[in-house]
Amino acid sequence: MTFKSTLLSVFLVFAFAKAVSGQITTPPTFTKITPELAAKVDAVFADTDKTNHPGAALGIFKDGEIIYAKGYGYANLEYDIPISSTSVFRIASTSKQFTAACIVLLAQQGKLSLDSTLDTFFPEFPSYAKTITVRHLLNHTSGIRDYLVLASLSGLGDEDFYTDEDVMKWLVHQEELNFKPGDEHLYSNSGYWLLGQIVQKVTGTSMADYAMKEIFKPLGMNNTHFHNDYTAIVKNRASGYYPTPNGGFQISMTTLNMIGDGGIFTTIEDLKKWDDAYYDSKILTEDFWKTMTTTTILNDGTANEYASGLEVGVYDGHKIISHGGAFVGFRAQKFQFPDDHFTVVVLANRGDANPNELASKVADLFLDPIEITTPNEDEDAVVSNTAFAKAKPIQLPIADLKKLEGSYWNADSKTSRNLTLVNDTLVYDRGSGRVTKMEPVSKNTFRWIGPDIPIKLTIDNPNTPSGFTLEIPGQGVFNYKKYEPLKQLTATQSQQYEGDYYSKELDVTYTFKKEDNGLTLYINGENLAPVVPIMKDKFNVAGYMTFDFTKDQQEFRASAGRVQNLRFVKK
Repeated sequence: MTFKSTLLSVFLVFAFAKAVSGQITTPPTFTKITPELAAKVDAVFADTDKTNHPGAALGIFKDGEIIYAKGYGYANLEYDIPISSTSVFRIASTSKQFTAACIVLLAQQGKLSLDSTLDTFFPEFPSYAKTITVRHLLNHTSGIRDYLVLASLSGLGDEDFYTDEDVMKWLVHQEELNFKPGDEHLYSNSGYWLLGQIVQKVTGTSMADYAMKEIFKPLGMNNTHFHNDYTAIVKNRASGYYPTPNGGFQISMTTLNMIGDGGIFTTIEDLKKWDDAYYDSKILTEDFWKTMTTTTILNDGTANEYASGLEVGVYDGHKIISHGGAFVGFRAQKFQFPDDHFTVVVLANRGDANPNELASKVADLFLDPIEITTPNEDEDAVVSNTAFAKAKPIQLPIADLKKLEGSYWNADSKTSRNLTLVNDTLVYDRGSGRVTKMEPVSKNTFRWIGPDIPIKLTIDNPNTPSGFTLEIPGQGVFNYKKYEPLKQLTATQSQQYEGDYYSKELDVTYTFKKEDNGLTLYINGENLAPVVPIMKDKFNVAGYMTFDFTKDQQEFRASAGRVQNLRFVKK
C-alpha cells in the first residue's frame, strides 16, 4: 500500500532556533509536509497544546527523514519551558526494547545464550529457575510475578522508595510462578528487570554503561541513557505531571532507580536515530533485528505477538512494530511501519495522556488502509484487531442491554467484574470506581471506549447470558462466568475471617478486622480498604486484589493481575 498522496516533500526544513543562554526559545520544528496536512496533525493535539499545561512531543519519520516534529504544551510548568523535539522524556516500558537489545547483542557476541536458564545467573532462586530461559523473560512467558505488583501488595506505592536489593529479595522468596514457563503470556516487569541484572552479571558493568557503549554512542543517541540514578541532572528534562481534581497539575515523578523494565530517558530526535538503525545494518545487523522482532509460540501452539521488547502485528493491513509505556507522569508510544519506512512517536509528560490514540490518529492521516471487512449490524463477525477497532458502532435497545447486567467471575485470574447499564451505555466495572464505557459493534460484541488498545467483550448469549469473553490484544482471552454475588457478611460470618495472615514470600502481614461496615483490610497495621464479598470465601479489595480463602479460613491466596495465588497463612 502506498503512502498517501497528500504527503509531499515540498517544504524546506525549518532552521533550528538557536538557544541563547538564559532565554526560552521557540521549540524547533521540522516540516516536509503541506500546511494543510500539518494543520490536521496539529488538530490531533489541540487538547494537549495549551498554555501552562504539560503536553507531548511528536515525531513523524518517513524514508529516513524527520518530516514533522513538534512540541505541544510545556516540559516544565514552573519555568514555562515549552516542549520540543529535544526535550528529554522518561519513556517507561517503551524502554524494554533497549533492554532486549542489550541481551540480543550479548548473545551475538557469544557472551550468553537466549536458551540459558535463570539459575545459571541467579542460583539463589527456587528450583523453578531451571525451567525459565532468557527467551521466556524476553517475551513475557516466564510466569515470574511482577515486582511492581508485589511492591503494591507489600503496602508500597509509587512514591515509596525501595532498591534493586529489595526487588531481588522479593523475587527469590517467591515460592511459585504464575504459571508454567511458556504456557501463557503475561506481562512481567520482573522479567525485564532481571534481564538488566543479567547484563550486569555477564558484562561486569551496569546495563546503563553497556548500553551507552554498545548502542547509544555508536548510534549518536547523545541524549539517551538508562536513568539508574534519580539524583542525576538531565539537561532539557521534561517533568512529569498528573492532573488534580481542581483542574490543575501536580508533579508526578519517581525516586526509584530500577532499569530494565523501564528507565530510558530520550528525545524524539534520538528515537529517529534508533529508527534509522532498523534499516541500516552497519551497527546493528539484520540478524539482530530479526531476533528482536521474531515472535514466539506458547507451549500449546498459540501465537504470542510479543517479540523482544516489541509487539509485532498488523495495523490497517500494514505491518507494525510497536511498544507503549506508562509510569508516574509519563506516557509514550512508538509506531513503526517497516514496510512503509514510516514511524510515529508520541512522548507525553502528563499521566492522563493517551499516546496510543494520538499516534493512531496521526498514522491514519498518512497511511492508506488496506481494505478490511467490518462486522454486519445484523450478525456477528470475526474480524482483525484493526478492523474491530475501526468498526462502526451500532445502537441496541435498552431492554437488550439490560439483560447483560450482572456479576461475572474469572476462575483463572480470580477476578470479579460487573456489567452495569448507566443511562443507555453498558459499563464494565472493575470495582472501586474503575469503570469503562463500552459501545456495541454487533448484537453480542462490545468495544471498550478509551483504552490504548482495542479491547473486545463478547457475550455468549445476548438473550440469556451466562458469561462473556474479554479479548485484550497482546495479553490473551479471558473467560468470565455469571454468578450471584454474596451480599454483605453477617457479624458471625465476618468473625470467621478476622485475624492476622502472614505471607512468607513477601514478609508482610494482612489483618482482617470486623468493623461497623463489615470487614476491613489492614496491611502491616495500616488501614487499606473495605473487604467486599464476591461469593463464599472469596473477596475483593480496592478493585484489584482478590482473596480466595480455604474452607476453614486458615489461609488464603491473594491475586492481583500480574501476581497470582500469593499464599497467606493465619498466625
